[in-house]
Amino acid sequence: MKKLSPVEIENLIAKAKKPAEDAMKLHPFYRGKIQIVPKCCVRDFNDFAIWYTPGVAAPCKAIQQDVNQSFIHTNRANTICVLTDGTRVLGLGDIGPEASMPVMEGKALLFKYLGGVDAVPIALRTKDPDEFIRTAKLLEPSFGGFNLEDIAQPKCFRILDTLRAELDVPVWHDDQQGTAAVTYAGLVNALKIVGKDIKKVKVAMLGAGASNIAIARVIIKGGVTPGNIIMCDSKGTLHKGRTELQEQFKEKWHMCQISNDENVRGTIADAMKGADVLIALSTPGPGVVKPEWIKAMAKDPIVFVCANPIPEIWPWEAIEAGARVVATGRSDFPNQVNNSLGFPGIFRGALDVNARTITDEMCIAAALELARVAEDRGLREDYLIPTMDDWEVFPREAVAVGMKAIEQGVARITMTREQLLKTATEKIKQAREMTQWLMKEGFILPAPA
Repeated sequence: MKKLSPVEIENLIAKAKKPAEDAMKLHPFYRGKIQIVPKCCVRDFNDFAIWYTPGVAAPCKAIQQDVNQSFIHTNRANTICVLTDGTRVLGLGDIGPEASMPVMEGKALLFKYLGGVDAVPIALRTKDPDEFIRTAKLLEPSFGGFNLEDIAQPKCFRILDTLRAELDVPVWHDDQQGTAAVTYAGLVNALKIVGKDIKKVKVAMLGAGASNIAIARVIIKGGVTPGNIIMCDSKGTLHKGRTELQEQFKEKWHMCQISNDENVRGTIADAMKGADVLIALSTPGPGVVKPEWIKAMAKDPIVFVCANPIPEIWPWEAIEAGARVVATGRSDFPNQVNNSLGFPGIFRGALDVNARTITDEMCIAAALELARVAEDRGLREDYLIPTMDDWEVFPREAVAVGMKAIEQGVARITMTREQLLKTATEKIKQAREMTQWLMKEGFILPAPA
């Protein structure tokens, strides 16, 4: 990747601002991004006697006898709740429930178009984790799963762990599991390119928020040796001497106990010395990660700098400093680590087998399949993982997730690999074709110039 001139960098930053400018025009034009449309036939008004009273009493009684019938007689089996309290929205922070809704609607749109999943955005007017947990439990009868979104730490950890343990439908926090799945997929393929063993690599992690904590958990389950990880927060490296974390930041304290076998005490610069991999999800750059820190890493270093809108270091600067493989969170650079490559297919697979949960192993299965899709296309330093427009990613992930759920005994429905692929493909294809048809027929208006 060539070094850009000051004018080219200025143009790149302007390009990064363009979506926000367009969003302020198109959001009020469409008054939102999703709507509810019928999925049953309405041949004439007599059909309402089937879909509503008196005919609807029969399926109600069937569900009363067996609540699992709700997955058959209603759309519950394909409907999830996108649930937030608006306390950590993108890079905006605690902006409140109303202001979070454009993000939640956007997530619902991605679920439908990429995964064929119906998603209902709900923003709660509470910052109390116990109220949040109680509300999710009260909502459970209406949904086949929950996608938790944009919740501040440390409460996001307890909310996820509690709901995963106590609800009988999948609960997923995309800032944790979604980021972890796609990052792990990229890491697996990056290690193939540089020819390094996942069990032996040393990993420096900049940022100790929900995303990096979850990434650490997943990459450890995926083969990284815990003691070979050195994680840094704003105060420096995590190590066994960071006892101030014991009470309020139990997840960080857990990392202090299992990572950093060499007991490195210092900054991210110290953590990166001799490291094979850097995974940064921290403060937007550039300049947060210095070229000289990358020069001090091991041979053929892998650098994931995923802050948005600007990565912690410009990719060309990282490559000039010796990085062999660089990934960011941006679509205008190679190797975008994008959660949207994960959650639509993962939920598609979980819903198709009516799973009771999404385990870490299901998450890893999806990541490995995502990695395989890219490998099938031909791995390169600038092609670690597919992009969103490679629609085959999503049914393949769904199959991997569904098969792992069946294997682990958390699926209510058993299907073959071929059946899962057919089901996922049909539902995803239908969602895309329906959107295109609505646009063609004018039910979705063309965007103004």
